[in-house]
Amino acid sequence: MDFNASLRKAIKTGSVFLGQNRTRECVDEGRAKLVVVAENCRENFPDLIKEPRDLLVHVYQGSSVQLGKACGKPFVVSALAVVDPGDSDILNIKRV
Repeated sequence: MDFNASLRKAIKTGSVFLGQNRTRECVDEGRAKLVVVAENCRENFPDLIKEPRDLLVHVYQGSSVQLGKACGKPFVVSALAVVDPGDSDILNIKRV
């Protein structure tokens, strides 16, 4: 699975929310199916979102600048929540 390609397809065909605040909202509302955080995301953020044990959390092996580029965005993205993967196979990612 090419993670970057799957991520872009999810953004294009599904429902993906970018940013720590929007990601946290999706987690709190129970809508997030997958959370992706950049390696350089603030240290305590991944711990804050691991409360629901069935939530899939993936640490992106790159910086928030690289994650932004992977999303096809011209800005940094430190975290994102996949609510609906659309036509993407991104939910097949292994648990971290």
